Amino acid sequence: MDAAKFKDTITPVILCGGSGTRLWPLSRRSYPKQFANLIGDSSLFQDTARRMSGPGFAAPLILTNSDFRFIATQQLLEIGIDPGAVLLEPTGRNTAAAILAAALWMRRQGQDGLMLVAPSDHAIPDTAAFHDMIARGAEAAAAGQLVTFGVVPDRAETGYGYLELSHPPAAGDRGPVPLARFVEKPDAENAARMLASGRHLWNAGLFLFSPAAILAAFEAHMPAMLEQVGRALDEGHPDLGFFRLAPEPWDSLEDISIDYAVMEKAGNLSAVPFDHGWSDLGGWDAVWREMAQSGDGVALSGTATAIDCENSMLRSEDDNIELVGIGLNNIVAIAMADAVLVADASRSQDVKQAVTALKRKEARQAETFRKDHRPWGWFESLVLGERFQVKRIMVHPGAALSLQSHHHRSEHWIVVEGTARVTVDDTVTLVTENQSIYVPLGAVHRMENPGKVPMVLIEIQTGTYLGEDDIIRYEDVYARQ
Repeated sequence: MDAAKFKDTITPVILCGGSGTRLWPLSRRSYPKQFANLIGDSSLFQDTARRMSGPGFAAPLILTNSDFRFIATQQLLEIGIDPGAVLLEPTGRNTAAAILAAALWMRRQGQDGLMLVAPSDHAIPDTAAFHDMIARGAEAAAAGQLVTFGVVPDRAETGYGYLELSHPPAAGDRGPVPLARFVEKPDAENAARMLASGRHLWNAGLFLFSPAAILAAFEAHMPAMLEQVGRALDEGHPDLGFFRLAPEPWDSLEDISIDYAVMEKAGNLSAVPFDHGWSDLGGWDAVWREMAQSGDGVALSGTATAIDCENSMLRSEDDNIELVGIGLNNIVAIAMADAVLVADASRSQDVKQAVTALKRKEARQAETFRKDHRPWGWFESLVLGERFQVKRIMVHPGAALSLQSHHHRSEHWIVVEGTARVTVDDTVTLVTENQSIYVPLGAVHRMENPGKVPMVLIEIQTGTYLGEDDIIRYEDVYARQ
């Protein structure tokens, strides 16, 4: 984006604490859709950060929770972007509290300019058009307006909220246009009426304003929340490279969106229309629309094959699983190593019901994957028996597991990629590819990757109890509790 198009630097505020369930089984609470490669070779979160980087943009301000803090920073590191700050929410309290915390943080840090608030899980393929849209709203935002951005609808969509403009934009008028009101998700009849009116946009959840303007709106319409979030910052504390908001004032905040909290009550609202492609990827039907399709409407991903199928999506997220569809029409099929979803595409919004049903039967697949992401890398369980378990473990370059011991199991480590520096009691050993080392029951041990490439090893556990809670930590560079 050309910084000369507007006066002030824009600070991206990226919200990435959600745990969307409508894209199960690919999106789960432990690793939600914003961090997954839904479309292309990078995550939605990475795409969002890239879209809001370069001339005119400051370093991004990230709002997330403790579980995702290392995932977010690692993914930014992979694409060469350093965050300006990462604020950790003790609990999810919707967009009003998160945006207010970001505005107060910017004011207290003396950051001038504008703040561009964006969800981290939307698809906007045309970055140049996105930058142009932001530039069109920047002058109004610098003048004190609360600017939102709406997508020009191409169908009578019932899954989105709408923005009602004060008047239809004139030919060639690209905004901003005064905003009359926010409209809840409509039924089919009202959605068709709004599409025909020419003065309704899909609510994209994107906002541009100065910290002063949004703080004035909270002062006028939600003063109690302004005081509580201020306390959460006052009583919060740095933790490694993050800032933890204080839980006591934060947890008592109302769970409310920015739309309900202040936007619907404010009088200084403008909207900029956008008509260059956007999706919130709120269901598998939306993902299907964004994927490359054959002439018969079939979208394939991974090791998937379609025979005589129409208007369907088949995705295999595991190279060892061949997903084959025969004679399917209007079907979504998602295959993963530990779960498979088959659904009528028209029922995509009901996938969250499957998550609820799985939680009720206490199925692990409802919320977690076989691959468990940690600050130092990840591990996945390959085989689990009554008294043994086999894992594959990947450790990032320069990363280290905690110094720990176990009450109930011993471990045998075999390095298959890279080099590990292993501490067992008082002995430190370099273990290279195709070498192994034994960690006896009760030994104090640590695994580190001293190299410049990822290190992968196979861990064989044996013992009477193999749960992840059988860990006594003595030192941890990630300060985990």
